[in-house]
Amino acid sequence: MKIIKKSILLSITFMVLCGLIYPLLMTGISQLVFNRKANGSMITVNGNEVGSELIGQNFTDQRFFRGRISSVNYNTYTEADTVPDESGKVAYSGVASGSQNLAPSNDALKERVQKDIDDFLAANPGVKKEDIPTDLLTSSGSGLDPDISPESARIQIPSVSKASGIGEADLQKIVDKYTEGRTLGIFGEPRVNILKVNMEIASLLNIK
Repeated sequence: MKIIKKSILLSITFMVLCGLIYPLLMTGISQLVFNRKANGSMITVNGNEVGSELIGQNFTDQRFFRGRISSVNYNTYTEADTVPDESGKVAYSGVASGSQNLAPSNDALKERVQKDIDDFLAANPGVKKEDIPTDLLTSSGSGLDPDISPESARIQIPSVSKASGIGEADLQKIVDKYTEGRTLGIFGEPRVNILKVNMEIASLLNIK
């Protein structure tokens, strides 16, 4: 009985410590010290939350920069996606992340890449196929990446300028403003947060 009592008391103690006190402590510290990050790093425009700087969005308007390919479409769905089909299934699968993880020899991947190349060249007639940066044709590991390389942003400036009416020099300044270097100077690559860039463009064009 002594052993059973000790086992029960030990279990209850660790349940309280690890399942209640520790999570509450960490939540409290994160809210106090890293409040914005702990709450999703949300971007607010005119008092309305329009997205998170950590998650990309699918921009199709010619006046905005394109981001990376997303196999999960950045978890954005239309109302039609929530309506069951004849079999009772719905397209909406809930919050997700990840890539399709297809091999370079996969026919579906080849078709998707070729389609994206054709679409990009149609939207950017002054660009040659071999000049398209790789990250514009490949999805990130999470499928939610809001960043592209500075080269990928720079190559889109002429077409975005033509569609939006914003001067190329002004667009370059916006891109530079939201370009980050390597983390701690050594990790990763320089990157541009396209969501922030497009939010500033929307502000200039007075798009709500």
